[in-house]
Amino acid sequence: MKRIFLYLIINIGIFTACSDDDSFTTSGNDLLTFSVDTVKMDTVFSNVGSRTYSFWVHNHTGDGIRIGTVRLRNGNQTGFRVNVDGTYLDNTLGSVANDFEVRGGDSICVFVELTARENNALQPQLVEDDLVFSLESGVEQRVNLRSYAWDAISLKDFEIDKDTLIETEKPIVVYGDGIKVDSGAVLTLRNTTLYFHDGAGLTVRGTLNTDHVVMRGDRLDHMFDYLPYDRVSGQWRGVSFEGPSKDNQLTDTEIRNAMTAVALDSAAIDTTAQRLTMIRCVVHNAKGDGVSVSNSHIGLYYCQLTNTLGNCLSLKGGIADIDHCTLAQFYPFTASRGAALSFNDSHDLWLMCSNSIVTGYTDDVVMGSHNDTARVFVYRFEDCLLRTPAVADDTVSFKRIQWETAQDSIQGKKHFVTIDERNLIYDFHLDSLSTAQGKGCY
Repeated sequence: MKRIFLYLIINIGIFTACSDDDSFTTSGNDLLTFSVDTVKMDTVFSNVGSRTYSFWVHNHTGDGIRIGTVRLRNGNQTGFRVNVDGTYLDNTLGSVANDFEVRGGDSICVFVELTARENNALQPQLVEDDLVFSLESGVEQRVNLRSYAWDAISLKDFEIDKDTLIETEKPIVVYGDGIKVDSGAVLTLRNTTLYFHDGAGLTVRGTLNTDHVVMRGDRLDHMFDYLPYDRVSGQWRGVSFEGPSKDNQLTDTEIRNAMTAVALDSAAIDTTAQRLTMIRCVVHNAKGDGVSVSNSHIGLYYCQLTNTLGNCLSLKGGIADIDHCTLAQFYPFTASRGAALSFNDSHDLWLMCSNSIVTGYTDDVVMGSHNDTARVFVYRFEDCLLRTPAVADDTVSFKRIQWETAQDSIQGKKHFVTIDERNLIYDFHLDSLSTAQGKGCY
């Protein structure tokens, strides 16, 4: 008997709860509450889908609220795509969906994406729409959707087999395997920004010349509110010089957030001609090495090589002339980062470094390794600041060196204008209090 009574109580309770949930209001005073009033999306490239954004629709009233329709004010004209509580707004019928219920104290989630149409403008253009909720009471409530769309040139698996000049104000977005410069061909990039998709890169078997160029990943959105993906390493493959590639010159060029940013494979050494010359270039925030050289002849002049998971500059033999450069190893994501400068005798080595700053977090960021005594291993540092234990008994390889230690009042990141590890903002111009004035790239 007690068991039957308990069963009745439970079922009456369930019936009563269902009855309460089935009570819906038609009062114009009972409104939905939104977690945001505006969905502010990041800038997107035209014809390229955005990431997915979301917001919540809450019913804080005691009764349920029926939504007759949810629609985009401009229909299917702006490129927004919306999913409300698992139901997509049908773009073929004017971007609308019908009949939703939000019970008292409950919520539903809305997801928004955008694929914007081309706008035939050089600068990003505002794309805006309203998501309109028409309640059973006749009240309309709205959430604004807004983004900026940027027309771009799209290149996928693009092969350069003859001399080619690319100069454009429009951004270039690179997909697939990226851009390949064939042997004997010269690619000249000038006054151009290239945005590489994940996995894409620039492979050079011919010759590459750049002047006022930026190469970076293609993500324009944010990992967190304070952190754009442009400050995150490993966004694309990087630039590699292979096989017969020669006579490459990069000028006023920035390469950032790649895997290994610049890589040169082993080649026959020409003592009279550099295989790669970099002038006033910035290589920053790589998930591998910044510049990785194997048995090649290179020249780095007034360059900044900074913040890499691997080495900022890695020399596996070859000939390297480094003058007025800043090699600073402040990669923030791990203590297992590489050196600012690493050089070894994988092949014969001739290294000349002058008027440069080589510093970082750890006590020793200059790593030289000579294991094969049969190989040439010649290096000289002159008029440099080096963060490495002082070498007092070698006045041939080290001349007029400022040896930096952790005990110096101005050392490491204190040399520079901004080293903001939290927000990943860096400015490697010398601070006015730096003791390295006259050295480095700035």
